[in-house]
Amino acid sequence: MRIRSEIVREEFLKGGMLQKLVHAFAYLQLVQVTQSVLCNRMHPVNARLARWLLTSADRMESSVLNLTQEFLAQMLGVQRSTVTVAAGELQTEGMIEYSRGKIQILNRPGLINSACECYATVESSYKRILKIDENGTTRYML
Repeated sequence: MRIRSEIVREEFLKGGMLQKLVHAFAYLQLVQVTQSVLCNRMHPVNARLARWLLTSADRMESSVLNLTQEFLAQMLGVQRSTVTVAAGELQTEGMIEYSRGKIQILNRPGLINSACECYATVESSYKRILKIDENGTTRYML
């Protein structure tokens, strides 16, 4: 879908729902980026990988993710071999099933427990701003 930028700008300047959604999106992006930077500096790889998998599953609304080790290594700021070890540990613990770029989350509560507090920080912002209930359903937009 396409829309001319002049139309979007005009609607944005009216101060209605579009403006609220753009501001909410920008805020949530800032929260996520800031938390990721802190997380990559402060937390161990296994906890960061768990956080990244949970966040990806939430955004894609699926427990099956198509993510390569190379991509995960770039997102986590580590070598591919480090992702191999971390993913292997999560698989051994029964949290995920991983094969050839396909990751399936098998034990979401366990993965949440393995993730660092950064996951909860970002998710609480999403739930607060977008009014997401405990089932993950968006009830109200702002």
